[in-house]
Amino acid sequence: MSITTSDGHVDTTSTRAIVMKTTDGAKRPKRRRRVSKLNRPSPIANIIALVFCVFWAFPIYWMVKTAFTPRRDALQSTPQFIPTNPTLDNFYTAIFQAGFFDNLKSSLIVVTGAVVFAIVTGLFAAAALSRFRFRGRRTILVAILVIQMIPGGATLIPQYLVFNETGLLGTYFGLILAYVSATLPFSIWMMRSFFLALPAELEEAAQIDGASTWQVLTRILFPLVLPGVLATSVFTFMNAWNDYLIAYTFMKDQTMYTLPVWLSSFSSPVTGTDVSGQMAASVLFSLPVVVFFVLLQRKLVTGMTAGAVKG
Repeated sequence: MSITTSDGHVDTTSTRAIVMKTTDGAKRPKRRRRVSKLNRPSPIANIIALVFCVFWAFPIYWMVKTAFTPRRDALQSTPQFIPTNPTLDNFYTAIFQAGFFDNLKSSLIVVTGAVVFAIVTGLFAAAALSRFRFRGRRTILVAILVIQMIPGGATLIPQYLVFNETGLLGTYFGLILAYVSATLPFSIWMMRSFFLALPAELEEAAQIDGASTWQVLTRILFPLVLPGVLATSVFTFMNAWNDYLIAYTFMKDQTMYTLPVWLSSFSSPVTGTDVSGQMAASVLFSLPVVVFFVLLQRKLVTGMTAGAVKG
């Protein structure tokens, strides 16, 4: 509806007001949200998931419980699910156990070096294998998959012999190389999936604007694959931080052992095993991994998802 004035012009202001009033005053029908039957969790599925969570969380709970239990109570024949006399003495014993600070320093040096080395090397290798075309690229990709399928224990003796001949045995650099060789295939493959997810138009637009190949990599592509870098760093960190076999085999000096090897110092053929102290040490040992994982868990899930759908 419009109103015509005396001079022949049409006043549309009244029309807009009437339309807006009618629209605002009308009662809009409520939309009912339909939930698909496939999205409704069944009670049986919830019970099964709860059972699995209990089985998974119970060892962690028992470790934490034993860490606060006095040593005389930890070895009782009748287990106690809740400590009656909780104490912090076990953590004091663990912190001042011989070699703790030396082995902590070794773990920090080795883990930091392994993460940085694996990320930098894997980032450039993934960029080359995903954005450039060259002869032998498919062969390298197949070789990365094959190497990733080889168990780590199968390469332990050959690595030991090579490091012994090259003088890397018993050094931090040799241990870092061992961890990098174990995690690099996975790192390359994961970060390559992130590069493949980026559209080629980004590089073309940057090259049209006059950017060089190095500028495209460092200013365009690398910032966009940051979730893959973080996800790979979590995997490398956990692998290097939790390893026992390689550190125990390659390091000669006990002061250069890492924390997983240090955990075995709570067992002695003379005094037996200090269960409470060892569990307290395990709690302290697990805290950095838990904190690192919690801070980057979203990026880790994103990286694992991208690695699953891109190849």
